[in-house]
Amino acid sequence: MTAPTRIGVLGCAEIARRRMLPAMAASGRTEIAAIASRALHRAEEAARPYGCRAVHGYQALLEDPSVEAVYVPLPAALHAHWAGAALAAGKHVLAEKPLTTDREATAELIGSARARGLALMENVLFVHHSQHETVRTLLSDDVIGELRSFRAEFTVPRRADDDIRYSAELGGGALWDTAVYPLRAALHFLGPRLAVLGASLISGPGQEVDTAGAALLRTPDGVTAQLAFGLDHGYRSLYEITGTRGRITLDRAFTPPADHVPTLHVETSDGTEILELQPHDQVSATLAAFADAVRTGKGAGTAQSACLRQAALLEEIASSAARNQRPLIQES
Repeated sequence: MTAPTRIGVLGCAEIARRRMLPAMAASGRTEIAAIASRALHRAEEAARPYGCRAVHGYQALLEDPSVEAVYVPLPAALHAHWAGAALAAGKHVLAEKPLTTDREATAELIGSARARGLALMENVLFVHHSQHETVRTLLSDDVIGELRSFRAEFTVPRRADDDIRYSAELGGGALWDTAVYPLRAALHFLGPRLAVLGASLISGPGQEVDTAGAALLRTPDGVTAQLAFGLDHGYRSLYEITGTRGRITLDRAFTPPADHVPTLHVETSDGTEILELQPHDQVSATLAAFADAVRTGKGAGTAQSACLRQAALLEEIASSAARNQRPLIQES
């Protein structure tokens, strides 16, 4: 049996403590080797439930020869530096999305990983959930005919004002956070040749980052993708794919808990069929995919290509939104 991948964690972010660390501990494919923090007491607190080492400072963890791979859940603006430092130290890297907030920096990291023969994966969990493979099968079986449009939304409620998502300095904003989900879903189903037709980004009162946005994209053969995303909204997590003979709708598409029973709504001229699928733990599946990439390189290239195209499209959305920015019309 293949030995589990020994992972060191840089930082004690909420997503690490709430989702990733418990999954790493439960997986037979990964082992938590150490947790690092700039404040040793925080590292000790996070490490205690898992019986792993607490390390003072990120660089000290990178210098530990017993750590094979590094998980980077730091604020987005810090990903490029610390993922790059981990690769330079000979560590495989699993980094929270977005991998970086700059397409060129993303390309540099991917190039560095490939040159060193190291796995580099962006932690986009939902693409590893089996429900999307069922959707792919329905599409390939021509259940809804030729594709005509794709629509996806991911919006979440407002958090406390000091949350890192509202900090421009730390790479916050809806574009770099919630937009990744509908955009990656569009790439997942429509392919990499999407082009941005137009976009809008809106900042809430007193905010230094965008808190809402929308984008319209299309493929070369005319299939459109409408995306909506935000950080100050009611929770929404879905996509809908429309074809010439019907549509497929999936709710709870991006962040379902492990015990969630997915339901696909398939509408055709024959009526609506509701397909109940098996629950699937997308966090565990992601860790298994990362462990495979570490041991065999399997899947790394495809995931990196999607990550790089995603980074380019995010920049195109930002540029389009800047060009289209107009003052809101005020009633007199």
